[in-house]
Amino acid sequence: MTSLFALVDCNNFYASCERVFDPSLNGRPIVVLSNNDGCVIARSNEAKALGIAMGEPAFKMRDMIEQHDVQVFSSNYTLYGDMSKRVMNALATFTPSIEVYSIDEAFLDLGDFYQVDLTAYCRQMRNTVWRWTGIPVSVGVAPTKTLAKLANRLAKKSAKANGVLVLTDSKHLEEALKRTEVGDVWGVGRKYAKKLAYYGIHSAWDLRHASDAFVKKHMTVVGLRVVKELRGEPCADLEQTIPAKQNICTSRSFGHPVTTFSEIQEATTLYASRCAEKLRKQHCCAGALTVFVMTNPFATGEQYYNSKTIQLPVATNSTLEMVQYASLALRSIYREGYRYKKSGVIVSGICPANQVQGDLLDPVDREKHQHLMQALDKLNQKLGRDVLFCGSQGTGKEWKLKREKLSPYYTTRLSDVVEVFV
Repeated sequence: MTSLFALVDCNNFYASCERVFDPSLNGRPIVVLSNNDGCVIARSNEAKALGIAMGEPAFKMRDMIEQHDVQVFSSNYTLYGDMSKRVMNALATFTPSIEVYSIDEAFLDLGDFYQVDLTAYCRQMRNTVWRWTGIPVSVGVAPTKTLAKLANRLAKKSAKANGVLVLTDSKHLEEALKRTEVGDVWGVGRKYAKKLAYYGIHSAWDLRHASDAFVKKHMTVVGLRVVKELRGEPCADLEQTIPAKQNICTSRSFGHPVTTFSEIQEATTLYASRCAEKLRKQHCCAGALTVFVMTNPFATGEQYYNSKTIQLPVATNSTLEMVQYASLALRSIYREGYRYKKSGVIVSGICPANQVQGDLLDPVDREKHQHLMQALDKLNQKLGRDVLFCGSQGTGKEWKLKREKLSPYYTTRLSDVVEVFV
């Protein structure tokens, strides 16, 4: 079977999600900010045209925001995650083989579709995603994943392509490679681009024709795989099964400096709960838990950072146990007199839940914990996250992220569902 991959990428995904439920935003510049409304992490095309850069601190843009009526949003990851699932479900109707590469990208295996009008098929795919979700996407098709990435990039930039570019013809491939700077090739980046330029390699076409010995010497074996993919030799298959994570970290910066143990404990309890949820979702348990706290390294005054790791007696994914051990670890590292900026929980020593090594003297009724966690997850999934939670998470959450421009949870909270009057 001849290899053929499609890369489907959502255009300006976070900004597009905000527009789906508020048509008045169409044609207006939009930016989405990072945690605590710090820096720009997403921009609409209109915002890009104004010269707003990725990573630009929000406080530096106040005059521009007012002058150009830029619409500013706090990051709403609950909304973006749910919209991503809807996009991926729509794409899955076009092929059974799909790899969700990121929240806004997916690779599709189209190896059996060479006899199909690929451009028409991909345009149908694009239109379907738009009709079902309101999210605009671009589609690039090529014999390898690296070339599909390249095709997708050109599909976004070319008015003629209009969001869909199929690179299966050798002449079209050659032209695309010559038009692509080497630093824009997936897997190359700025550091290698600067090094390659020294040797006269400026485009993807130049890199494709570099010798294997040269690439191995200057870009290692990983770089050689990239070059082979540029030549049309597939070196990466679809990863349809997401591998279980070996470490899971949940951490957030506080909305304001925190000084009391009770506030840090509330946040740390929440992070431990999230780690336990993620473990259960991938049917795993963790054998170790680490808690860390830190002050703001950019602030004046005395700084403090510390962490504590606890080896768990028996690997677990129980929220109750995770919260218990996280609180013990936090007590051992908390120091009064500091203005804390951040805390976090890391779980490690992860293994499949059905391969946990038990303990004859284990005092925990693990079957009871398992049934309780199943009920907890089921209710929170059905009625909304944190309908049930540990009391030590608190209810006030004065330390929570600063999100002053947060949009409604249109698709995951009943009270935020858009009402239409006919």
